[in-house]
Order: sequence, then C-alpha cells, then structure tokens
Amino acid sequence: MTILSGVIGIFMATVVLIVRMRASKKPASLKKIILPPFFMSTGFAMFLYPPMHVHVTYALFAFFVGALLSYPLIVTSKFEVVGKDIYLKRSKAFFLILVGLVLLRLMLKSYVGMYVSIEETAGLFFILAFGMIVPWRVAMYFEYVKLNRSLNLM
Repeated sequence: MTILSGVIGIFMATVVLIVRMRASKKPASLKKIILPPFFMSTGFAMFLYPPMHVHVTYALFAFFVGALLSYPLIVTSKFEVVGKDIYLKRSKAFFLILVGLVLLRLMLKSYVGMYVSIEETAGLFFILAFGMIVPWRVAMYFEYVKLNRSLNLM
C-alpha cells in the first residue's frame, strides 16, 4: 500500500507540473488562483469516515508543516505583465522544488506510517497538502491583485 501511495504521489506531482506549465501559457485570473483550495477542501469529507479521524494536535502540526513547505512554491511563483494581461511566470526551479517536495513527503509519509494507521496517515498528508496550497494561493492572490492595480493605474 505504501508503494501504491508513492506511485500515486508521483503521478499527482506530474499532473501538477503539466497543469502549471499549461497555465503559464494563458493569462492568470483571480478565479484560477482562488478556486483550487476550494475544490481541494471537499476532500475534508474523508474525515466523516471514522478510521480517518486524526487527533487535532496532529492535524494542526500537519497543516503548519505544509505551510512551511509552501515557502519554496511562494518564492518561485511570480507574475509578469504581457501587454494588458498578467501571466504566471515559469520558474526553472519549480520542477526541482516540486520533485524535492514530493520526495520529502514520501519520506515523511513512510516514517509517519510506521506509527499511525494508513487511513490516519492519508488524512494527515491531505491536511499537509492543504496547508501547502492555501498559503501559496493566498500569496499568489495578493501579488496578482497588486499587479492588477498597477495595470489599472496606467
């Protein structure tokens, strides 16, 4: 089961990379920035299933570890103005950062999996991923709004 979850993690990282590359070819919008955390939040329904329940302390810790791990994503997600549109600028480091984060998550997952059930581990790493995406998207939101205001002032 650990190997399967690792393969799924690598597949998801590949999907994120492809989506990110495609996104940089189209203008960014507030909707494209804000909606992913909302869509992801539906995953919290998994905690309705009793084996998925995790202690609140562990959940908070997982969220804050995710928030710390979002820093490289925040640093490498910059926007650029092209004409009258705002585009997400491609970062050469994004691929390496994503691979590094996936490897770190896989190592952490195998370690945590030794001490808690697979369901709890899945729940904790979902919370960790949510903790990564929320600060990243909030930072993108503020940068986009700042650039959009400067465009409107010109």
